[in-house]
Amino acid sequence: MKSACALFIALALSPAVLAQDVVEPRSGAKFSAKSGDLTLTGVGLRTKTFLKVKVYAIALYVADAALAGPLASYRGKPKTAAFYKDLLAGDFTKELRLLFLRDLSADQIQGAFRETLAGADKAKVEAFVSYFGELKTGQDCVLRYVPGGTLETLVASAARLPIADKTFSTAVFSIWLGDKPIQDDIKTDLAKQF
Repeated sequence: MKSACALFIALALSPAVLAQDVVEPRSGAKFSAKSGDLTLTGVGLRTKTFLKVKVYAIALYVADAALAGPLASYRGKPKTAAFYKDLLAGDFTKELRLLFLRDLSADQIQGAFRETLAGADKAKVEAFVSYFGELKTGQDCVLRYVPGGTLETLVASAARLPIADKTFSTAVFSIWLGDKPIQDDIKTDLAKQF
Protein backbone atom coordinates (compact mmCIF):
# COMPACT_ATOMS: atom_id res chain seq x y z
CA MET A 1 0.00 0.00 0.00
CA LYS A 2 2.83 2.40 0.89
CA SER A 3 4.58 1.75 -2.43
CA ALA A 4 1.35 2.34 -4.37
CA CYS A 5 0.84 5.61 -2.49
CA ALA A 6 4.44 6.65 -3.15
CA LEU A 7 4.04 5.79 -6.85
CA PHE A 8 0.83 7.84 -7.03
CA ILE A 9 2.54 10.84 -5.40
CA ALA A 10 5.53 10.52 -7.74
CA LEU A 11 3.27 10.36 -10.79
CA ALA A 12 1.17 13.27 -9.55
CA LEU A 13 4.24 15.40 -9.00
CA SER A 14 6.07 14.47 -12.20
CA PRO A 15 4.18 16.91 -14.49
CA ALA A 16 5.09 19.74 -12.11
CA VAL A 17 8.72 18.68 -12.22
CA LEU A 18 8.65 18.40 -16.01
CA ALA A 19 6.99 21.81 -16.26
CA GLN A 20 10.15 23.30 -14.76
CA ASP A 21 12.08 22.59 -17.97
CA VAL A 22 11.56 24.06 -21.41
CA VAL A 23 12.95 22.09 -24.34
CA GLU A 24 14.36 23.73 -27.46
CA PRO A 25 12.53 21.50 -29.98
CA ARG A 26 15.12 21.23 -32.75
CA SER A 27 18.01 20.29 -30.48
CA GLY A 28 16.34 18.71 -27.45
CA ALA A 29 18.34 21.05 -25.17
CA LYS A 30 16.62 21.69 -21.84
CA PHE A 31 16.48 24.98 -19.99
CA SER A 32 14.93 25.72 -16.62
CA ALA A 33 11.79 27.85 -16.72
CA LYS A 34 13.17 30.02 -13.90
CA SER A 35 16.59 31.27 -12.87
CA GLY A 36 16.20 32.90 -9.47
CA ASP A 37 14.00 35.95 -10.01
CA LEU A 38 14.30 35.68 -13.80
CA THR A 39 11.78 33.98 -16.09
CA LEU A 40 12.51 32.23 -19.36
CA THR A 41 10.98 34.13 -22.28
CA GLY A 42 12.07 31.83 -25.10
CA VAL A 43 14.59 29.40 -26.54
CA GLY A 44 16.28 29.20 -29.91
CA LEU A 45 18.87 27.34 -31.95
CA ARG A 46 21.97 28.75 -33.64
CA THR A 47 22.75 26.95 -36.88
CA LYS A 48 25.58 27.57 -39.29
CA THR A 49 26.03 27.02 -43.02
CA PHE A 50 23.50 25.85 -45.55
CA LEU A 51 23.66 22.41 -43.90
CA LYS A 52 22.11 23.91 -40.75
CA VAL A 53 24.81 22.52 -38.45
CA LYS A 54 23.60 22.92 -34.85
CA VAL A 55 26.06 25.10 -32.92
CA TYR A 56 24.26 26.00 -29.68
CA ALA A 57 20.85 26.24 -28.10
CA ILE A 58 20.11 29.59 -26.49
CA ALA A 59 17.64 30.82 -23.86
CA LEU A 60 16.68 34.31 -22.70
CA TYR A 61 15.72 35.08 -19.12
CA VAL A 62 14.33 38.45 -18.00
CA ALA A 63 13.79 39.83 -14.48
CA ASP A 64 10.27 39.19 -13.21
CA ALA A 65 10.04 42.85 -12.14
CA ALA A 66 10.69 43.96 -15.74
CA LEU A 67 8.15 41.50 -17.15
CA ALA A 68 5.54 42.84 -14.72
CA GLY A 69 6.70 46.45 -15.11
CA PRO A 70 8.25 48.14 -18.17
CA LEU A 71 7.65 45.19 -20.51
CA ALA A 72 4.15 44.25 -19.28
CA SER A 73 2.32 46.07 -22.08
CA TYR A 74 3.96 43.72 -24.62
CA ARG A 75 2.80 40.47 -22.99
CA GLY A 76 0.95 38.17 -25.38
CA LYS A 77 1.25 40.59 -28.31
CA PRO A 78 3.34 40.36 -31.49
CA LYS A 79 6.86 41.54 -30.71
CA THR A 80 7.58 44.83 -32.45
CA ALA A 81 10.75 46.85 -32.90
CA ALA A 82 9.63 48.92 -29.89
CA PHE A 83 9.56 45.78 -27.71
CA TYR A 84 13.11 44.77 -28.67
CA LYS A 85 14.31 48.35 -28.18
CA ASP A 86 12.80 48.44 -24.67
CA LEU A 87 14.18 44.98 -23.91
CA LEU A 88 17.71 45.96 -24.95
CA ALA A 89 17.69 49.45 -23.43
CA GLY A 90 15.97 48.46 -20.19
CA ASP A 91 18.21 48.72 -17.14
CA PHE A 92 17.07 45.45 -15.58
CA THR A 93 18.63 42.03 -15.23
CA LYS A 94 18.51 39.84 -18.32
CA GLU A 95 20.45 36.72 -19.08
CA LEU A 96 21.36 34.68 -22.14
CA ARG A 97 22.37 31.05 -21.73
CA LEU A 98 24.12 29.25 -24.55
CA LEU A 99 24.40 25.45 -24.42
CA PHE A 100 26.95 24.22 -26.94
CA LEU A 101 25.88 21.33 -29.13
CA ARG A 102 29.26 20.72 -30.75
CA ASP A 103 32.92 21.20 -29.95
CA LEU A 104 34.28 24.62 -30.92
CA SER A 105 37.85 25.85 -30.98
CA ALA A 106 38.88 29.10 -29.31
CA ASP A 107 39.51 30.57 -32.78
CA GLN A 108 35.97 29.74 -33.92
CA ILE A 109 34.32 31.29 -30.86
CA GLN A 110 36.58 34.33 -30.66
CA GLY A 111 36.33 34.97 -34.40
CA ALA A 112 32.52 34.83 -34.29
CA PHE A 113 32.37 37.34 -31.42
CA ARG A 114 34.88 39.67 -33.08
CA GLU A 115 32.80 39.62 -36.26
CA THR A 116 29.47 40.28 -34.51
CA LEU A 117 30.96 42.98 -32.25
CA ALA A 118 32.89 44.74 -35.02
CA GLY A 119 31.45 48.17 -34.18
CA ALA A 120 32.04 47.95 -30.41
CA ASP A 121 34.95 49.28 -28.34
CA LYS A 122 37.99 47.25 -29.50
CA ALA A 123 39.63 46.97 -26.06
CA LYS A 124 36.42 45.66 -24.51
CA VAL A 125 35.87 43.25 -27.41
CA GLU A 126 39.37 41.84 -26.91
CA ALA A 127 38.85 41.53 -23.15
CA PHE A 128 35.52 39.76 -23.75
CA VAL A 129 36.74 37.34 -26.44
CA SER A 130 39.71 36.38 -24.26
CA TYR A 131 37.20 34.73 -21.90
CA PHE A 132 36.52 32.03 -24.49
CA GLY A 133 38.78 29.09 -25.06
CA GLU A 134 37.88 25.77 -26.59
CA LEU A 135 34.36 24.64 -25.67
CA LYS A 136 33.12 21.08 -25.69
CA THR A 137 29.67 19.71 -26.43
CA GLY A 138 27.47 20.14 -23.36
CA GLN A 139 29.36 23.10 -21.90
CA ASP A 140 27.59 26.39 -21.46
CA CYS A 141 28.06 30.14 -21.39
CA VAL A 142 25.97 32.61 -19.39
CA LEU A 143 25.87 36.29 -20.31
CA ARG A 144 24.13 38.42 -17.68
CA TYR A 145 23.30 42.12 -17.96
CA VAL A 146 22.91 43.61 -14.48
CA PRO A 147 21.45 47.04 -13.70
CA GLY A 148 23.93 49.80 -14.33
CA GLY A 149 25.11 48.11 -17.52
CA THR A 150 27.60 45.55 -16.24
CA LEU A 151 28.10 42.38 -18.26
CA GLU A 152 28.80 39.28 -16.17
CA THR A 153 30.11 36.26 -18.05
CA LEU A 154 30.40 32.62 -17.04
CA VAL A 155 32.09 30.22 -19.44
CA ALA A 156 31.82 26.50 -18.66
CA SER A 157 30.66 27.55 -15.15
CA ALA A 158 33.77 29.69 -14.54
CA ALA A 159 33.13 33.36 -13.74
CA ARG A 160 35.10 35.94 -15.71
CA LEU A 161 35.81 39.56 -14.81
CA PRO A 162 32.69 41.71 -15.25
CA ILE A 163 32.78 44.43 -17.91
CA ALA A 164 31.13 47.59 -16.57
CA ASP A 165 30.02 49.36 -19.74
CA LYS A 166 26.34 49.69 -20.64
CA THR A 167 27.04 50.36 -24.33
CA PHE A 168 29.20 47.26 -24.64
CA SER A 169 26.79 45.09 -22.62
CA THR A 170 23.94 46.18 -24.89
CA ALA A 171 26.08 45.45 -27.96
CA VAL A 172 26.60 41.88 -26.75
CA PHE A 173 22.86 41.32 -26.24
CA SER A 174 22.21 42.96 -29.62
CA ILE A 175 24.00 40.05 -31.29
CA TRP A 176 20.78 38.07 -30.82
CA LEU A 177 18.17 40.76 -30.09
CA GLY A 178 19.26 43.82 -32.09
CA ASP A 179 18.13 45.29 -35.40
CA LYS A 180 20.45 42.95 -37.32
CA PRO A 181 20.54 39.74 -35.25
CA ILE A 182 22.95 36.94 -35.96
CA GLN A 183 19.92 34.82 -36.95
CA ASP A 184 16.40 36.21 -37.40
CA ASP A 185 14.53 33.21 -36.01
CA ILE A 186 16.56 33.30 -32.78
CA LYS A 187 15.44 36.88 -32.11
CA THR A 188 11.80 35.86 -32.58
CA ASP A 189 12.12 32.61 -30.66
CA LEU A 190 13.71 34.26 -27.61
CA ALA A 191 10.52 36.25 -26.99
CA LYS A 192 7.94 33.58 -27.92
CA GLN A 193 6.96 32.64 -24.37
CA PHE A 194 6.31 36.20 -23.25
